[in-house]
Amino acid sequence: MPRQFFVGGNFKMNGVTDSIKSIVKNINEAKRDPTTEVVIAPPTIYLALTRELADPSIAVSAQNVYDKPNGAFTGELSVEQLNDTKIAWTLVGHSERRVLLREDDDFVARKTKAAIDGGLSVILCIGESLEEREANKTIDVVTKQLTAVAERLSKEEWAKVVIAYEPIWAIGTGKVATTAQAQEVHAAIRKWLATISPEVAENTRIIYGGSVSDKNCRELAKENDVDGFLVGGASLKPAFVDIINSRL
Repeated sequence: MPRQFFVGGNFKMNGVTDSIKSIVKNINEAKRDPTTEVVIAPPTIYLALTRELADPSIAVSAQNVYDKPNGAFTGELSVEQLNDTKIAWTLVGHSERRVLLREDDDFVARKTKAAIDGGLSVILCIGESLEEREANKTIDVVTKQLTAVAERLSKEEWAKVVIAYEPIWAIGTGKVATTAQAQEVHAAIRKWLATISPEVAENTRIIYGGSVSDKNCRELAKENDVDGFLVGGASLKPAFVDIINSRL
């Protein structure tokens, strides 16, 4: 079976009630590729509203989750709370949390495991800095990030993971990896996944993130190992629908 194309929209810390309503309304009413899985991740305070407003064919994701089930963890969000509000997905390991909030590979792996144990699906973000790319360490960095997760998951649990390769130097900068650069890293990730099992390598979706727009998505979508996109700023705009439809 071919891997289903996947487009996620990460709103980050953007939007208020009126703009969230407008964004969701635009996606709901647009003519969307029915073969593309769509997941949107609003700020935490708007998760329940977004789930209420979004068409049932659109999944809703948290932008983060904690690795403990409950307790004295002020400001954090539990898997149980996400399940209670019918949120099916969570992002884990976004570079902004790795860099700004110092989340290390093991913490990201623990959160991934907790989310999957609780029945959530995970968009697992990985990626290298500009310095690491210039030092030719890209593959070493992303496989190290993945290895930390693999040490905690069974091969069956990878069915609940979508890997989002997001080179840090391309996030919000307007820079984007060339189609060849994206394909090279995605192919290397798939090769690494084969060390878990051939089935995991074949079935796991690897999506690209990093200044994805309606201008560059169609060329990227043609690459064999690019199974979709994780979109930042463009997910707040009508052009997000064009990215959803990048394979039409």
